[in-house]
Amino acid sequence: MDKVFNNKTNVLKALAIMIVVAGHLEFSVLPMFPPYSFQVVLFFFIAGMLFNEKYSFGEFFKRRVKSLIIPYFLYSFIYLGITYAAAPIVGKFWGMPVTWYNELVIPFLTGHQLDFASPLWFVPQLFTTLIVYKVLYKIPAQTKIVLFLILALAAIKMEQFADNLFVLYLLRTMFSLLFVHLGHIYTKQIEGRYNIFTGKIFLFILIIQSVLWLTNADYTPQDGIGLSYILVWGDFDNWIVPILTSVTGIWMSLFIVEIFYDKVKNWKFLQQIGHNTYHIMANHLLIFNFITYTILAIKGLSFDIKNNADIYWFYCPLKTTYFYFIAGIISTTYIGVVLRFINEYLTKQMNRLQNRY
Repeated sequence: MDKVFNNKTNVLKALAIMIVVAGHLEFSVLPMFPPYSFQVVLFFFIAGMLFNEKYSFGEFFKRRVKSLIIPYFLYSFIYLGITYAAAPIVGKFWGMPVTWYNELVIPFLTGHQLDFASPLWFVPQLFTTLIVYKVLYKIPAQTKIVLFLILALAAIKMEQFADNLFVLYLLRTMFSLLFVHLGHIYTKQIEGRYNIFTGKIFLFILIIQSVLWLTNADYTPQDGIGLSYILVWGDFDNWIVPILTSVTGIWMSLFIVEIFYDKVKNWKFLQQIGHNTYHIMANHLLIFNFITYTILAIKGLSFDIKNNADIYWFYCPLKTTYFYFIAGIISTTYIGVVLRFINEYLTKQMNRLQNRY
């Protein structure tokens, strides 16, 4: 994987995490693509772009445990402490009752055992999807794409059973496999071989998205203007729209990176965002809540205003949305920078000790 590919993918990751953070503030970075219309599957697509088939199953499993699951449970442990520490201050325990089941099993089923860290629900799901994809990878290529499309459509139809958390876990995996595979196809068969960013294709994507917008059942701005689906809860409003709007949203994201890459590739902070998407995903909701409680305290307002709403409630959206967004992106990026520095330093010290003895 050359440096250009690494950097371009990193810019795509930066765009993807900004789309996610914006979605949690209920606004869209891309016009015509409302929050939750494709933002989560874009990360599955990127995971497919980075999928390396050369590893044995055992090596692949170990690598994904190290890169995804171990950091996830480290964060869960930290957030458990943060949630306990914050409870007497804000007057609410933002999480489920602490049990072994809730802390070890629920992360895979919903990932919402701790509200401050709930955006990390995606990580165990990504881990599961990648492991299943590795198992199925040797299926013939033509069979594979048909199989994954059928699984995605079946997952949408299974939403009526999503109240069962194990079914929910299954259908999320079935749906996301398609986009991991599309990401892998893009890297192996399309990128560098075919130009899919022509003016005609751009117009075609706009037409599809405008038709999707026109025909979607939800038209009211306060409800997000439709096209959205909530993958974490298996909430799909239409049997085909989630797949179509995911594909058009992914294409638009790739297109934006393609046309702007040469202008932004040397932006250090943008590269840092891309390198720290895990930490941004993990910490931005905590930052949002810290801002909200701080504003309430400064204004002398009761914390119950926040506590009686959900974890995503923030103060005065018309005035503060972009402040939350910028503060969240900057602070969590540098949290990631610091944590990566600490990890690299400790790793070097451990290696020195091992070499000494």
